[in-house]
Amino acid sequence: DPHGRFSIDPQFGIIHTKKQLDHETQSVVVLTIQSQLGNSPVYSSTQVNISVTDVNDNPPLFLTKSDKVTISHTQPPGTAVYIAHAEDKDSGLNGAIKYSIASKQSNAFSIDPSLGVVNLTRTVFADKQQEYTLHIAAEDCGSPPLTSWLMLTAVKIVILDINDNSPSFTSLPVSYVMEDVEVGFPVHRIIAEDPDEGRNGQVTYHILSGNENKAFALDKITGILTTAQLLDREIQECYSLTMMALDDGNPALSAMQVLTIIVLDVNDERPIFLRQLYETAVHENQDPGEFVIKVEAVDRDAGLNSLLQYEILPGTGYEKFRMNSDSGEVRTTASLDRETQEVYSIKGNSCHDLGSPARSSTAQLYLTVLDENDHNPLFAKTQYQTSVREDLEEGSAILDIFASDEDDGLNGEVTYSLIDDTFGAFAIDSVTGSLVTTKALDRETKSQYTFRVVASDCSTRLPRSTTVRVAVHIDDVNDNDPIFLQNPVRAFVPAETAVNETVATVRAEDMDLGPNGAVVYSLMTAKTVFQINTKTGDIILQEPLSSKDFSTQLLVMASDQGIPPRTATAMVIIFTEECEEEISFSHSLYEARVPENSAAGGH
Repeated sequence: DPHGRFSIDPQFGIIHTKKQLDHETQSVVVLTIQSQLGNSPVYSSTQVNISVTDVNDNPPLFLTKSDKVTISHTQPPGTAVYIAHAEDKDSGLNGAIKYSIASKQSNAFSIDPSLGVVNLTRTVFADKQQEYTLHIAAEDCGSPPLTSWLMLTAVKIVILDINDNSPSFTSLPVSYVMEDVEVGFPVHRIIAEDPDEGRNGQVTYHILSGNENKAFALDKITGILTTAQLLDREIQECYSLTMMALDDGNPALSAMQVLTIIVLDVNDERPIFLRQLYETAVHENQDPGEFVIKVEAVDRDAGLNSLLQYEILPGTGYEKFRMNSDSGEVRTTASLDRETQEVYSIKGNSCHDLGSPARSSTAQLYLTVLDENDHNPLFAKTQYQTSVREDLEEGSAILDIFASDEDDGLNGEVTYSLIDDTFGAFAIDSVTGSLVTTKALDRETKSQYTFRVVASDCSTRLPRSTTVRVAVHIDDVNDNDPIFLQNPVRAFVPAETAVNETVATVRAEDMDLGPNGAVVYSLMTAKTVFQINTKTGDIILQEPLSSKDFSTQLLVMASDQGIPPRTATAMVIIFTEECEEEISFSHSLYEARVPENSAAGGH
C-alpha cells in the first residue's frame, strides 16, 4: 500500500480504507499482511487480494475535442464520412459506449450507435449547404448513464464543390435610361448568381451582341453597364444586348440573357412642319367655316413631348381664319372677298409640343382667294358721246369705250358688242372696245346715232354684263353745193318799173349746216342795171329800163360760206311785155375748166 489508501486494526485485523479508491486507477490491490504474536520475534504474513468494483463515475470522453472532414458531394448515400471515437474509463456496462447525433440540423447524416460511424443518408450539394456541424453524443451504459458532447466547433463536415451549376441571372432583363444622360452614366447592374463555391462560383459579365455601335460599356466584374457615348432616342429607341454571365470553373459554365434597354424621351426635338410654305386657294363668298387646308408637323419625340398643338399667331388677316388646335385644319371665320383682298400671307402658323418646356416652330400659309363672278363690268363713264366729221373714212376709230371688271381671270375679262341697230355705220372691237366706222357717213342723211354698247365678262358659267348709251353726232362737212329751187328763172318786168324795185327773186338751198349751208348770192353778169341782194336773192332794178322791148340774161351764183365755198349758178331771164319771144341757150350743157389760181372776176 504505497499510497496509504488502507489501514488495519492491529488487534482485530480489520482492514479499512483510508482514501478514495479509483477502479480506473487500480482495480486490484494486493496487500501483504504481517502478524506478530505478542513480543515474539516470529512473524507470519499473508496476502489479501482486494478487488475494487467499478462505479459509473466517468463519462465517455472523445479523443479529439475538434475535428473536420472534407467530402465530395459526389459521394453516394451510405458512404462513411466520419468515425466518432470516445473512451470511458469505467468498465463493463459503465464503460460500454453508445453514439448518437444529438442535434440534427440536417437529415443528411446518420451514425452507427455502437461503432460511431457517420454515414451519408442522401447526396449533399455544396451549392445548397457547404458545411454541416454535427452534435455527436457519447453515452455509456451505466446506471444512470453518463454522456459526453462534441460541440459545434469540434466536428465540421465540409462539402467539396464541383462546377456543376451555371450562373443564373437575377437582375431584370429590362432597363430604362433618359436620352440626355452624360457619357459614363450607370444604366443597369447585371447580377447573376452561381451556387458553386470558389472559382466555380465566381462570375464575370460580357456583352456578346447588340453593342456594335459601342453605345455601352460593361464592367465585367461588377456587372455595371454604363453609357459609352451620348444617346439619342430619335435615332435608336431600343437596344437589345445579349449578355453572358461566365463562371471561372474548369470547364467554365455560362448563361445568357437578352437585356432590353429602352431610351426614354427628353423633349429635345422641336416640331417640324412637313412644309415651310403651305399654298392653297379657296373660293370667295363661301360661308364661314369653309375648309381651307390642313397643316401638319411631326415631332420625333415621344409621349407628351410629341403631342402637338396648332394655332395661328396674331398678324395681318389672321382673324379671317381659325385653326383646329389638334388636327391643324384651317377654316374660314368669315366670307372672303377677293376684290377686297386677294392674297393672305399668314406667317404665324405655329405648332408647339406638350413637353416641358415646350418647343415650337412656325410655317407660312399663302392663301389665294379664287374669284367668283360676283361683279358686273363697270364702264368708265355713265354714257359716251362724241362728234365726228361726216367725211371720215370708213374704218376710222372714233371712240374708245372702256369697262373694267373687278373679278379675276375670265370673270374679269371684258368683251364689247353693240346691241342696237347702227344702220351699218359702226362696229366695235370686241376686245379693245374701239368704236369704228363701217361705212361713209352722211350728216345730211343721218346727223346723230344713239345706240347701246354692252360689256360682258367671259365667265364660262353665268356671265355678267352691263350696257352704256353711246351718242355719235355727225359734224357737217361742206360736201353739198347750193341747189337753186328754180333754174332758169323768168321774170316779166314792165317797162315803167321804178328803180329799186325787186323784179325777181332766186332761191337756193344748201343741205349743209352753218356757214357750209349759209347761201349768199352774187351776179356774175357785168354791166347790168340790176343788183342782187346777197342774202335774200332779190334782184333789184338799179336804173330805169332803156326801152319797152328790154330783155337781158343774168347769171346768178349761189355760194355757201364753207371753206372752200361751194357754188351753183342759175340763169335769170328778164324781159318786158313787148319781148316775149322764147329764149333758149345755144347749148344744153356748158362746161369749163378753170385753173385753181384764177383771179376773181375772171371770165
